[in-house]
Amino acid sequence: MIGNDIVDLQQAVLESNWRRKGYLDKLFSISEQLWIQKAEHPTQMVWLLWSMKEAVYKIHSRRKNWSAFAPLKLICSSLEINGELATGKVLCENLSFFTQTMLASHFIHTIASEQFPIQTVKVKIMGYNPNDTSYRNTAPATVSHHGRYLALAYL
Repeated sequence: MIGNDIVDLQQAVLESNWRRKGYLDKLFSISEQLWIQKAEHPTQMVWLLWSMKEAVYKIHSRRKNWSAFAPLKLICSSLEINGELATGKVLCENLSFFTQTMLASHFIHTIASEQFPIQTVKVKIMGYNPNDTSYRNTAPATVSHHGRYLALAYL
């Protein structure tokens, strides 16, 4: 089982002020907040960690019928960034999930899996039109959309 998440960085700026008092405390552990504070690009780090958590949530919620998104129960425990690729691990209820993230200039996209290494996944990222649901006919394993982008992942 896989999960995927995409963050439109332009939309994220419009929708969220992550620098406001208390915002990070609601979403990120102390160690995750330290990664944000020490990052060369803290805004990118916020949305990278968020995307990792969200992709894992999509797997875990399908498995456990977990309906409440509780970001503090999803802990990013490792992270390695190499250029435009980040890999990491997220812990949730004593389970480990593995992530691969593409750090593009306009969006961040994460794939999460319970397996390591992550199996081969075909990803299609395109413009999002809420009136066009034809992508459903292609049977993606997981779907994510945010702002201008739609991300489909296929096993």
